[in-house]
Amino acid sequence: LGPQAMLKMILDPMGGTVITNDGNCILREIDVVQPAAKHMMELARAQDEEVGDGTTSVIILTGEILSLAQPLLERQIHPLRIVKGMTLALTDALQLIEDIATPIDTNNRTLVEEVVRSCLGTKVNSNEDTLMVKLAVDATMRVVRDNKVS
Repeated sequence: LGPQAMLKMILDPMGGTVITNDGNCILREIDVVQPAAKHMMELARAQDEEVGDGTTSVIILTGEILSLAQPLLERQIHPLRIVKGMTLALTDALQLIEDIATPIDTNNRTLVEEVVRSCLGTKVNSNEDTLMVKLAVDATMRVVRDNKVS
């Protein structure tokens, strides 16, 4: 939950110190009372359990969606209509992603390394970037099979 995956120092209620850049870890240390905030924490926890990453992104996207919904609620638009509109927007966004997606040749190591580098962007120090990308691609190439994921 911060710029450039920098470490954050958090004091827990017992006076202990936690140093981390993991969004889910940071959110676990926060005491929340507000119901919507509790749901956001649950979203982050579910994201971490299902994917193992992306907790900060889930919190930011959810916050943005809520901030876009607030003016609509203030105009007395029913929540179900707002959800229907957001569902239509999701459908359009998924179609757009499908339209602009670029398939890559998994045998082209350079392309695979570019994809891995973009995925590891905030996860590793730039000094370790080349080594981590090489290790990730090497490990993947050893276990990859030539069949499509369904």
